[in-house]
Amino acid sequence: MQLLKTTDKDFSVRFKTFVNERREATVDVSGTVREIITDVKERGDAAIKEYTSRFDHYSPESFRLSDRFIVEQAAQCPNHVKTALETAADRIAAFHQKQLPQNIAYTDEVGVKLGLNWVALSTVGIYVPGGRASYPSSLLMNALPAKIVGLERIVMTVPMPRGEINPAVLAAAQVAGVTEIYGIGGAQAVAALAYGTETIAPVDKIVGPGNAYVAEAKRQVFGRVGIDSIAGPSEILVVADSKNNPEWIAWDLLSQAEHDPSAQSILITDSETFAEKAIAAVAEILKTLLTKEVASASWEKHGAVIIVSNLEESIPLLNQLAPEHVELCVDEPQLLANQIRCAGSMFLGRHTPEAIGDYVGGPNHVLPTARSARFASGLSVYDFMKRITSLQCDEQALQTIGKAAITLAEAEGLPAHAGSVAVRLP
Repeated sequence: MQLLKTTDKDFSVRFKTFVNERREATVDVSGTVREIITDVKERGDAAIKEYTSRFDHYSPESFRLSDRFIVEQAAQCPNHVKTALETAADRIAAFHQKQLPQNIAYTDEVGVKLGLNWVALSTVGIYVPGGRASYPSSLLMNALPAKIVGLERIVMTVPMPRGEINPAVLAAAQVAGVTEIYGIGGAQAVAALAYGTETIAPVDKIVGPGNAYVAEAKRQVFGRVGIDSIAGPSEILVVADSKNNPEWIAWDLLSQAEHDPSAQSILITDSETFAEKAIAAVAEILKTLLTKEVASASWEKHGAVIIVSNLEESIPLLNQLAPEHVELCVDEPQLLANQIRCAGSMFLGRHTPEAIGDYVGGPNHVLPTARSARFASGLSVYDFMKRITSLQCDEQALQTIGKAAITLAEAEGLPAHAGSVAVRLP
């Protein structure tokens, strides 16, 4: 765990190195992924069966899960978990419903009619991890916005090692309105969603997190289909003053550290004494934490505590780090929030732990990582929609603006462009 102080002479150099630290997987899997994608394109279902048998030790007659199987497995999900999923789904749906955009239609001052229509995609594929990161909450976050905008087909792929699946994932799929589920994972699942096989129809877009092979497969099929983003390790940055309970902040830092050894947790505080107490609280919690092995590796290798002279000094540092999650545990968090330009999602005040946003807050928890919050936003209904613009000129409107179009077309050396306008003018 790194300790940095803005008053140190070498702070700028150390902070720049820290910002640019690469935490993503450094092993190049692009060649292997390319081979898998090519194989699935050429051999379809046969390739899917071969890879699933090899990697997941699972060889069913059909990879599409039957309605009966889904109902039977989902029924094994404990009732209190189902109730919590329904509570989360209601809140997520309510927030995303308010995001639905309005169409634009107007006639300008020269008589040209202009418009913009928002339309839903036809179909989406959702990749759901099946290993350590088997999270039904993530399925809700990916599927519910698609359901809200009215997609006709919501397809889910999930690896089933040895034929096993988390019942809560299937219960979440029922709640979220998933229409098809296939028990496949890895790069081969991404290839099947992008190119289709004999039994799996292709989709328009692929969303959802996965391991390095899944991330690389999404990168390689982009253009054939749309993708949401390339997900990296989780991140949290907590800005806290000395009025906080250090144990609360320690739990918040570890809430992301336990995701992955490459996850990153950062505390920025204006109190050296509080920093020491928070570090001690992290060490104490780790002694008995069930996810100690992963959380310790993350905290020790990628964690950091940054001591600033005042909390206003934290803003430019935060904007450079562009973290996935930001907690502002201060008296008037909105004052700091108004200055933040680069963050995936913000959690304001001492009683808003990031974990609330992971499950039942309402905003989406699929967020930009690896500093991509500088230019990207979290998943929303907009990711499942596209914009179609329209123009309509009558004769008078074309005469008014047409000459300028002809001039520009001729300046660009495109005579047919110019001619298509000129032929309509008197």
